[in-house]
Amino acid sequence: MAGGATGLWGEWQRHGAQGMSGAQALAAELDRIAREGAIASPVTTNRGLSARLRYLNTRPGREVLAAHGISTRLLRSWERGARPSAPKLDAIDQAYQERRRDNVLRSGALRRLLDNDGRGRRIEIYPVDQTAVDEKYRRPDLSERSVQARYVWDDMVDAWGEGDLDTLDEIWDDIITDLDSDYAAYAYVGSIGIGA
Repeated sequence: MAGGATGLWGEWQRHGAQGMSGAQALAAELDRIAREGAIASPVTTNRGLSARLRYLNTRPGREVLAAHGISTRLLRSWERGARPSAPKLDAIDQAYQERRRDNVLRSGALRRLLDNDGRGRRIEIYPVDQTAVDEKYRRPDLSERSVQARYVWDDMVDAWGEGDLDTLDEIWDDIITDLDSDYAAYAYVGSIGIGA
């Protein structure tokens, strides 16, 4: 982990604490925000499948489908009433998510939303879950925290779009240093929430 936060907290999962790195939490929360307005019906339903295939019915969309193993021949057979297999449905959903992420990134809307005209957004930080940790090994000082994050959103969205957890890790280190001297206790979290 960037900044050595892993070393500062040590083997945080050793006694059963549950959570994820701050970088993973940032990526998961950006995924959640980006999914707002996405197709809600599951790909396993006719409505969800049709909506995804319509969304992907562009040259870039068809290229993403092809990269996921969905050929024009398969698309034609589905148009004639054949039903895609479970692995093909999963491939269609992955292609949809990938293409939608590209469109969200290209539009710049996510950056604008999170930057909030330079005011940034508040990040709620929920500590790792210690319910499975024996009392004598629990960190007693962990509580929900929040921080107002500014000027990190462009880099964060770029790193998220590239799947760059190393850069997200560095950004998370920058964010949690604003907490206090015990910031390393929040290098790993149960989850986060971005007020967007």
